[in-house]
Amino acid sequence: MKLFQTYRVLAFVVGVLLAFCSFVALPLRYIPAEGSDLQQLGETISVMWVAHGWAFMAYVVVTFLLARRLRWSIGFTVLNLAAGLIPLLIFWMEHQVNLKVRAEHPELVGPSPV
Repeated sequence: MKLFQTYRVLAFVVGVLLAFCSFVALPLRYIPAEGSDLQQLGETISVMWVAHGWAFMAYVVVTFLLARRLRWSIGFTVLNLAAGLIPLLIFWMEHQVNLKVRAEHPELVGPSPV
C-alpha cells in the first residue's frame, strides 16, 4: 500500500525537521549574543520551520487518510496527528503504527526483510 509507505516517509521527514528545528535552529537563534555569527546562523537555518510546516501539512492529510482507511480509533488518530508537533514523539508513534499495521493488515506491508 503506497499510503502506508508515504506515511512512514513523511513521519521520518517531519520528525527529523522538527528535531533539527527544536534542538539546533531554535537554540542558535535565541541563546547566542545578538548579532553573533552563531545567532545569525540560527536566523538563517530557522527557515527550516517553513519546511517542517509544509511537510507537516502533508503528514496530516496522509495520516488522516490512512486512519480512515484502516479504521483507527479517534484517540489513536489524534495522537498520531499531535506527534508531528512534539519533538521526537513522532518516531515512537511511527513505530507503533508500523507494529499495528503489521499485526492487523499484513497484506499492506509486504514480506519482512530477512
